[in-house]
Amino acid sequence: MLSALTRYFVIIAVAFIAAFIVLSLWGPEWAIAAGIFVLSIPLVYAYINLARLRKFILADSVENMPLPSGFWEEVFFRLQRLVRNLKQRIRSIEQQHDHFIEAFQASPNGIVMLDENDQIEWCNGIAERFFGLIFKRDVMQRINFLIRRPEFIQYLNRRKFEEPLLLERMGPDSSLSLMLQAFPFGQKRHLLLIQDVTDLQKADAMRRDFVANVSHEMRTPITVLMGFLETVQSLDLKKDQQDQYFDMMMSQAQRMKSLVEDLLTLANLEANALPATNTEVKLQTLMALLKNDAEALSQGKHSFNFDIHSSANLLGDEREILSAFSNLVSNAIRYTPDVGSVNVAWNVNDQGRGEFSVADTGPGIASEHLSRLTERFYRVDRSRSRDTGGTGLGLAIVKHIANRHQAQLIIESTPGRGSTFTLRFPKDRLRS
Repeated sequence: MLSALTRYFVIIAVAFIAAFIVLSLWGPEWAIAAGIFVLSIPLVYAYINLARLRKFILADSVENMPLPSGFWEEVFFRLQRLVRNLKQRIRSIEQQHDHFIEAFQASPNGIVMLDENDQIEWCNGIAERFFGLIFKRDVMQRINFLIRRPEFIQYLNRRKFEEPLLLERMGPDSSLSLMLQAFPFGQKRHLLLIQDVTDLQKADAMRRDFVANVSHEMRTPITVLMGFLETVQSLDLKKDQQDQYFDMMMSQAQRMKSLVEDLLTLANLEANALPATNTEVKLQTLMALLKNDAEALSQGKHSFNFDIHSSANLLGDEREILSAFSNLVSNAIRYTPDVGSVNVAWNVNDQGRGEFSVADTGPGIASEHLSRLTERFYRVDRSRSRDTGGTGLGLAIVKHIANRHQAQLIIESTPGRGSTFTLRFPKDRLRS
């Protein structure tokens, strides 16, 4: 293929030859016209190709343009390859951008990108939910105009982002606690990372309450014990008075022992999240034990009814099941007034699930307390509950044992009419 320079020399030579031939035939005027015509042919061809190139550029389809012949074939081919490479690079960059956006959208944390003027360049859906933003509406708006919390505005203005900022009562229902921190990137830009720490805050509050409750529960019997010991040491008491004080001290010591045992039981249950074993637990024997313990605890003050409506036994940890059942029965006795009744039953319902239920004729529980009964140390009536001798951990233990046996704890209560606590076990925990 001839080079571009060679082509131009050939065209010029053809123009001179044509002009010479025309000059010899028709004179100099026609010779000049013939030379100009021959020289204008490549210009017209170039104009046509440039017009075609402009057309395909405007249509953004240069890479699909048919190649001309001659010199312009190489020009068009190289241009097509350049455009194709550029578009491929743009598609690759767009794919990477989309992947980054998808990753940021999938993040469980809120992400907000701010420019040097704290204007929102981008935010993900979690950040929109946290702060009530709408990206399409709020893009390029100053974030301190949209989040008007004084502590947040102060955090932005100070520009000291080494430590995070805790924002409480956030979200659509003002129930979220958010941990926010700004990180610099790019040219004076900042990335806001927002984490929902509501559960962590609740867990920390529960831990503080737990420590405070344990300290309070332990301090009361210890104070009583120390008071009785000081009395016995400092006073010359008669034998019957000493026996009375020793009985009271034994009662307080037993209360501390029960509390420590319940705490250890609860700690072991919380540390072991695995399903319980599948040892067969004979309900006939278990109900007999429960009946003996209930009558000993009641001391003849209540009437009992223990019914077994099914011969099916349970598969699980016998010690844990006995603990859960015993806690429900003892709670019913403690909170049922004298001369009240406690009905304990085991049966299999229409869906084939095992149900252990304890119904009492006690004062009942208001509906607002039902969802919190399984919290550690939660008491509906704190002063009255202490008089019953409970540790406040019984239902928390029952709940953990139920979880280990894939069971449900169902609480139904009507104030003034008593309560019913039911443990419902799945079919695969039953054995006929």
